[in-house]
Amino acid sequence: MATVKRIKLGSQGLEVSAQGLGCLGMTGFNGPPKPEPEMIALIHHAINSGFTFLDTSDFYGPHTNEILLGKALKEGMRERVELATKFGINFADGKREIHGDPAYVMAACEASLKRLDVDCIDLYYQHRIDSKAPIEVTIGELKKLVEEGKIKYIGLSEASASTIRRAYAVHLITAVQLEWSLWSRDVEEEIVPTCRELGIGIVAYSPLGRGFFSSGAKLLENISKDDFRRNLPRLQLDNLEHNKKLFERVIEMAEKKGCTTSQLALAWVHHQGDDVCPIPGTTKIGNFNQNIKALSVKLTPEEMAELESIASADAVKGHRDMYSFATYNNSETPPLSSWKVS
Repeated sequence: MATVKRIKLGSQGLEVSAQGLGCLGMTGFNGPPKPEPEMIALIHHAINSGFTFLDTSDFYGPHTNEILLGKALKEGMRERVELATKFGINFADGKREIHGDPAYVMAACEASLKRLDVDCIDLYYQHRIDSKAPIEVTIGELKKLVEEGKIKYIGLSEASASTIRRAYAVHLITAVQLEWSLWSRDVEEEIVPTCRELGIGIVAYSPLGRGFFSSGAKLLENISKDDFRRNLPRLQLDNLEHNKKLFERVIEMAEKKGCTTSQLALAWVHHQGDDVCPIPGTTKIGNFNQNIKALSVKLTPEEMAELESIASADAVKGHRDMYSFATYNNSETPPLSSWKVS
């Protein structure tokens, strides 16, 4: 097995590979589901390469991604990984709903354990914050799951700074997952400092800008018609024309460094600190092998400054997500005093 640097997430003892594997695209969203044997082979290749931090969710598929991971983690593989999954987004009558009430939390965890075919989930995130349920109530139920041994560590995804603080007051939070890349830097203002103040690890999803830093505008030529990324505001018309210029400057810098644009963008995330773990997703072993090399790309302070001037917080045009519910901006919850136990 390859040796990959390991980092600590949070202050409760969780250690993961310095780069993880996002599994979302294996069963849909980024086009049609991929052949199961190929995806299992990719997961095994990642583990054998030293990437032990696997990221899934009950929403991916929905459900089929967890089933895939369950099949991949047989025959001694489970003991070699740190398995993260999520709950909170549900389809009901064709509509997406966010849930954080106690009964839902418990039922979602039991269902994920069954699909994954495991006794315990290493890191269990609330995928999106339920604005109807006080965060204290949701975390209180997650705390029970820790005490019962069904999960080891608690995480939040796309939570505001105030929501993180309220959650942390109920139980230690091990990790916050957030979108962080050269073209999504809004979290640097308040959320990242809050995590660091509280000793919470940071997991960066979409560190390649949904694939934009792999191929720029050509991304749209390479993805299928049903790939959700076609609807991202940043890849629409005038926004795309503007953002292409940003990518061209990243290309120039990557050529000087002797690496790919993907490796440069990933290296930038890695250089944010040893408390940050990016989880780029892929469905191809070749792309995975390219992403591995980002770990060996070293950036000087001057190069970091140059990259950050290219991709300043206001340099990118278009919102980072097409769904208003999907960001921390909508993660405030009512006060605990408003909750009525039924």
